[in-house]
Amino acid sequence: MDADALTPVHLDKVMDGLAVNSALPAPMVRRLFAWPRGGGKVARRPDLTEDMLAEIIAMDDHWLLHGLALNDRLPDRFRIRLAAHQDKAVRSALVVRAATAPREMLEQLIDDPDPQVRAYLARGQHTPPDLRARLVADSVPSIRAALAKHWTQAPEAVRRILLTDPEAEVRAAACSTYFAYRPHPVPPSDLLPTLLADPVTRAGAVIHAVLDADTLLRLAGDPDSEVRAELARHPDLPPSVREALAVDPALSVRVKVFARPDTPEHVRAQIHTSVHELSRSMADPSPDADDETVLQWYLDVAAPTELRILRLQWVTADPLPHIDSPYVAFRVSAALSKALPADAVARLLDDEEEIVRLTMARTAPHLVDPTTAENIERRYRRRDKFTFWWDNEEVLTFPSEALRRFATDPEPRLRSFAPRDPNLPSELAEKLASDPEDRVRRAVAPHRNLPLPSLYRLLADSSEHVAEAAGASPFLPVERMEWLLTRAGL
Repeated sequence: MDADALTPVHLDKVMDGLAVNSALPAPMVRRLFAWPRGGGKVARRPDLTEDMLAEIIAMDDHWLLHGLALNDRLPDRFRIRLAAHQDKAVRSALVVRAATAPREMLEQLIDDPDPQVRAYLARGQHTPPDLRARLVADSVPSIRAALAKHWTQAPEAVRRILLTDPEAEVRAAACSTYFAYRPHPVPPSDLLPTLLADPVTRAGAVIHAVLDADTLLRLAGDPDSEVRAELARHPDLPPSVREALAVDPALSVRVKVFARPDTPEHVRAQIHTSVHELSRSMADPSPDADDETVLQWYLDVAAPTELRILRLQWVTADPLPHIDSPYVAFRVSAALSKALPADAVARLLDDEEEIVRLTMARTAPHLVDPTTAENIERRYRRRDKFTFWWDNEEVLTFPSEALRRFATDPEPRLRSFAPRDPNLPSELAEKLASDPEDRVRRAVAPHRNLPLPSLYRLLADSSEHVAEAAGASPFLPVERMEWLLTRAGL
């Protein structure tokens, strides 16, 4: 087959593959600096020399500089130099990769004139505490709010300032029902009366409140369903109030009662039934409904899903009573336990619900025998949108003999596993390179035993993902790399 017949359909994607190809010779790496559609990928390579770095900076191309700023291997002196660059996206990218950054660079950026850069520093877990604390006085409220949401273990003096900030947006972030990291902060006890009185911090403060009779009465009758939902989570909730919240008009409140360890089983069952029945019968909000009404409608419609995705620490801590629970969330929470006996693990690995099987497999992959592993993968159909992670993780492993058998399996998913065998015979690799399924061709593209004619065909594949994987193959001959660069005009 002549070279023209092999011209890549997706040349730009092949170039993306070459940009990260570990076997690309240094002179060819330099040639890729001139590729206009590369999005700066080549600048993220770990093998760039200082001369190459200097060359990229001298070119002053936005995408190359952005990629360079995201490069974890960038020497300190180049980071400090880029911290003074006029492009705010480049400066922001430096903060995104600040785990190994020098303090001098962060000192330059903490007073950056652009709010985006300071916001990244506020959110960044690698920003030194003394520098991060300076952002508590930032003039932009959204930056202070980001600091409150992401710096959950800030010193008390910092959190006090944020909890009493004049801007509602900041106070709400500082005393919230949701934070970016755990453990969630506990507000100082002397501020609780003020936080409970403030509508924007009330819901976040409820879980920390002392439930005297007056406080309980006020919170149970609060018009904000989020406040009542947080009350439903309170560890000191009296049974009488718990029973009242179990039939709250807001289904989102009932869900919180469902999740309590002290909720009687008959009440839990009633909540489960009512949430599903009521959510199905709900009419859409009218076109002139206010924002609060629409938001509550969304929360109520989503309540059955919330019942399913709950992860209950008290169940994980004592899983055995719950491995046969009628509720998916309880079985998933049990499957998160690392202390289950082998027979319980086996039952959860064979659960009728996919999310339970996959969770148990990820928790204890060492207890999944090859037969069970194959069964789990054969049954996998991504029936639940919350199992997307399974497609991106190689949780279960298979022996070589199983992987070679998969190469001719009717199931495309299993065929795509075959290239995990580093010694896959070349005739099987060649067969997989002609597979009708993109995912299979993509998986075999970088295999060391793939015959070169097959690899060349994959460079011209109709799927851009396959073409990119072929371009990234370290077994692509230098002569073909040269041919590709020439085709791209480089």
